[in-house]
Amino acid sequence: MKRVFVFVGFSVMSAYMSAQTVREDTLHRLDEVVVTACLAAREVIPSQTLRGEQLERLNTHSVADALRYFSGVQLKDYGGVGGLKTVNIRSMGTHHVGVSYDGVNLGNAQNGQIDLGQLSLDNVEEITLYNGQKSAIYQPASDFGHAGSVYIRTRRPYFEEGRQTHWRMKAQYGSSDAFRFAALLEQKLSDRLSASLSAGFLTSSGKYKFHYERRFPDGTTAWDTTATRQNGDIHAERVELNLHGLVRGGTYQLKGYLYNSSRGIPGAIVNNVWKRGERQSDLNTFFQANYQQGIADCFSTRWIAKYAYYYTHYKNNDDTQLPVDNTYRQQEFYLSTANVLELLPRWSMSLSYDFKWNKLNADTYNFSFPTRLSNLVSLATAYDGNIVKVQGSILATFIHDRTTLNTQHSTLNTHRFTPALFVNVYPFGSTFFSLRAYVKESFRMPTFNDLYYTDMGNANLKPERALQWDAGMALNKHFDEGFLSQVSMQADAYYNVVHDKIIAYPKGQQFRWTMLNLGKVHIKGVDVVADATARIPGDVFLTTRVQYTYQDARDVTDPNTSYYRHQIPYIPWHSGSFILGLAHRGWTLNYSFIYTGERYDEQENIIYNHMEPWYTNDLSVSYEKQLKSYKLKAQLEVNNLLSQDYEVIVNYPMPKRNYMLSLTVEY
Repeated sequence: MKRVFVFVGFSVMSAYMSAQTVREDTLHRLDEVVVTACLAAREVIPSQTLRGEQLERLNTHSVADALRYFSGVQLKDYGGVGGLKTVNIRSMGTHHVGVSYDGVNLGNAQNGQIDLGQLSLDNVEEITLYNGQKSAIYQPASDFGHAGSVYIRTRRPYFEEGRQTHWRMKAQYGSSDAFRFAALLEQKLSDRLSASLSAGFLTSSGKYKFHYERRFPDGTTAWDTTATRQNGDIHAERVELNLHGLVRGGTYQLKGYLYNSSRGIPGAIVNNVWKRGERQSDLNTFFQANYQQGIADCFSTRWIAKYAYYYTHYKNNDDTQLPVDNTYRQQEFYLSTANVLELLPRWSMSLSYDFKWNKLNADTYNFSFPTRLSNLVSLATAYDGNIVKVQGSILATFIHDRTTLNTQHSTLNTHRFTPALFVNVYPFGSTFFSLRAYVKESFRMPTFNDLYYTDMGNANLKPERALQWDAGMALNKHFDEGFLSQVSMQADAYYNVVHDKIIAYPKGQQFRWTMLNLGKVHIKGVDVVADATARIPGDVFLTTRVQYTYQDARDVTDPNTSYYRHQIPYIPWHSGSFILGLAHRGWTLNYSFIYTGERYDEQENIIYNHMEPWYTNDLSVSYEKQLKSYKLKAQLEVNNLLSQDYEVIVNYPMPKRNYMLSLTVEY
């Protein structure tokens, strides 16, 4: 009990130590820095991960591209290189997904949408997807509140023996006049300090040919044409500076990030309109610091501090619509502390506190100028036995909104308590096979646009509430000899209930959204992921990965409506992907297949709203050569190999067959 009092007392004192900064990344690489041997990451629910060479072999250029290969994920893609891309996990909605970049949440209080197409993979080392939440108690309080989480970890500097500098340059050219260039410079400043600079830019006309066909309900052709996608051009720059350091018993990381872009919004093809006049410019910057420190043998603390500034300029020059020219300025300040104590050799407890300040300014008519203060406190405990691992947590969230309209002030206060329980059982006493289950409650606040947008905001909108149930198994086996070297499989069945669900989809202009409250949704599904690695005589290595998702997500709000118990928009019953890779010395061949089954684009599941299944086949071949201290690599990608016509979002046609050639030099 003395440890408990010390732990709580230190946590309370920590709330006042705002001059302290921040922690190591959320993936808990404690083995690199010996903080405390007993504070291992208490992973209860296995995750889906793509890392390193897997990401390089796939025809992926952004985080959104990579997430297509995870089970239970629906990606909303509005087409083209610069098109908006958001992710939805297990039909819970984009707003329930937390996106963490090197251990710190990416936020957007304005509309709750994280455009994953803006996040380049050039400096990303690992992407991990968790359902429910990241099942480790040593994390910020905010991480306990997500229904699903995506963790993005960037590359940490690595130096070969006797080297102080490492650099890499990569150039790509392909269809739609796309040209990408990325550079990475890593410098070892001392044995305990290193720095890295990652930068890149992208330019593309965004033009691509597509086949567009629409049929009447009786099957006759309404129109059938081939055209070129217009107004999808983009020019973007990205700069990221990192400083990684070691201190006695701890680590720290400082990061500065800037993304600047100007792009056209091609818009939906409706009423025989093939070109839109919408333009959008973005300037996203943030600065964050992570600090982690071990104190005594079994206590550790970590701190996070972040300031973010997002600027958006949206302009619409369409003659058929009212002219729009608006700017939005969003600011965020975030401070977090997480503290964990080992009560017994297999039993630990954590206490975390997060503070967030969000403010949105705009030059629109009758704007409300909202400000949001969020306080989050989590208490969690974990037991790590040989046969059973258990984790329980409860998160308390207190939110205070304040708006100002024509000198009139108004406030909105919300608070929620959301518990979670995770269990993992190893019936044979080893990690070869495990059974797992969890139950979790979560909620998400309506965004500033939901509540206060001039044209459609509703200050009486209720938060979404979600209850998740999951049961599954995991199998993982390594072989020292024989054809197979590794095989693993995960399978989960889940049931989610969402109350007061809010659906967002484009309305005319892509930057604005129609908010649709479905009331109550029941979601049933199955996720299966399997992968294997094999050795083939002749120095050939084969890797495979297959994932399948079944989802039944139905609106059960009102039996009197015409869409009662219909599948909610854009959720397919069946989807999946398959990856096959072959490696022989310096050569690598990779094939990937993605399938999305039939679905509906509106609430009513009628033939007029039906969307056909689509699939894509992607192929890449690469060759790598070592020349003294230099490593050279060339790669050719062919995406949508069979030139399939498809739409992820109705009236937003996707590119047909397209190509990309990449050249990389590394020293």
